[in-house]
Amino acid sequence: MLQCIFIVSDAGEVMLEKQLTGHRVDRSICAWFWQQTISLGDSFKQQPVIASPTHYIFHVFRDGITFLGCTQVEMPPLMAIEFLCRVADVLNDYFGALNEDIIKDNFVIVYELLDEMIDNGFPLTTEPSVLREMITPPNMVNRALSIVTGSSSNVSETLPATTGSSVPWRTAEPKYANNEVYVDLVEEMDAIVNRDGGLVKCDIYGEVQVNSRISGLPDLTLSFTNPSIIDDVRFHPCVRFRPWESHQILSFVPPDGQFKLMSYRVRNLKSTPICVKPQLTSDGGTCRVSVLVGIRNDPGKMIDSVTVQFQLPPFILSADMTSNHGTVNILAKKTCLWSIGRIPKDKAPSMSGTLMIETGLERLHVFPTFQVGFRIMGVALSGLQIHKLDLKTVPYRFYKGFRALTRAGEFEVRS
Repeated sequence: MLQCIFIVSDAGEVMLEKQLTGHRVDRSICAWFWQQTISLGDSFKQQPVIASPTHYIFHVFRDGITFLGCTQVEMPPLMAIEFLCRVADVLNDYFGALNEDIIKDNFVIVYELLDEMIDNGFPLTTEPSVLREMITPPNMVNRALSIVTGSSSNVSETLPATTGSSVPWRTAEPKYANNEVYVDLVEEMDAIVNRDGGLVKCDIYGEVQVNSRISGLPDLTLSFTNPSIIDDVRFHPCVRFRPWESHQILSFVPPDGQFKLMSYRVRNLKSTPICVKPQLTSDGGTCRVSVLVGIRNDPGKMIDSVTVQFQLPPFILSADMTSNHGTVNILAKKTCLWSIGRIPKDKAPSMSGTLMIETGLERLHVFPTFQVGFRIMGVALSGLQIHKLDLKTVPYRFYKGFRALTRAGEFEVRS
C-alpha cells in the first residue's frame, strides 16, 4: 500500500502532500528525489521504481508535474504506477489541462479527489464518471457560490448509487434521447532509423477509446478482424477477461462517457509511412545540412502535420536554414524546427543550410538526431481493424461510429 503521495512542480516545489496511513513520510524524500534527478538526469527519470535510503518511490511525470508515491512495505509496483497514472488522467479530465498553476488554483478539489480515490493506501474509486457525481468539477457557477456562501467544499452530501452496485464504474441509470457509441483507434508509432536508412525498431502503441452515451445498462461486445497481431494488452476494469482469452472478443458493460477500453502494442513493423534522409558534411569550420522528406508507403490517406526537428550541438555558433516547403525556425535551446504540414504529391520537401562551428574546430564530430512528427487521420498503421460492435440486453437501436488516427511517437532518424 502507498503511504504518501506528493505532487511536485517542475522546479522541485512540493505543491501537495497527501498522507495516507499512520506512518508519516517526511518531505525530505522529495528533496532527495529531486537532487538525484538533477545529478543523474534522464537515466534516473526513466526508472519508474526507485529505492531511496528509507523508502521505495514510484513516480509518474506528466506535463511538467511529477506524481510521487512512497512506501516502506511490499506492494505490486504496477498497481502503484497505474494508480498514479490514473490520478494524472483524472486531474487532466477535471481541469482540461495539467500544469502548476491549475494545481495551485484548485488545491481543494485535488485534495478531495485524492480522498475519494484512495483509502488507507489502497485504490478505491478511480472512475471519472463516478467521481463527477461525488465531487463537482470546477466552473464559474461553483466559484461564485463558494464566494457568496463562504463554503469551499465541492463534495456531494449523498453517495452515488453506483457505490453499492455490481457495476461501480457506471453512473446509475443514465438516460439519453439519442443513444450512440463512438470507438476510436488511436495509435503512436515509435521507430528508430539508422544512418544507413535501415529500420532498427518500429512498434505501434495503440489505444481503443470509447465514448458511450447509452441509456440503461448496456452489454457490449467488440471484435476485431485480426486480433492475433496485437500484444501486451491492458484492459479497463469493465472488460471480462474470459471472452478475450478464449475468443479475442471484448465483452463489457461500459462506463458512461469517455474512457479507455484497452491499450495494446504491435511489434516489429517492417516499414514506416514516411522517409527522412538527412545528409551532413563538415569541413573548414562549417557544416552543410540537407534533409529530404518523402512518402515511403502510401497509407491511402493524407499525411499532415509533418515536422522534423533536431538539436544543434553546443559548439554551433549560428545556423542558416531554408526549405522549399513549409517554414524553418530556430527555437530556444538551439532547436531547429521544420514545420512541413502536408506533404505535397508533386514535389519532395527538402531543407538545407549551413551551421557555423565555433573557432578551433574544423569539423563536426557529433551529429544530431532528427525527431519526426506526423499525423494520419482515418488509418491505423498497425493494420488492426474493428469487425463489429454489438449491443445486448437493450431492445432499442443505437448509432455506432468508428474512427482511426495514427501519429508519430518517438520517431528518431540518426545521421
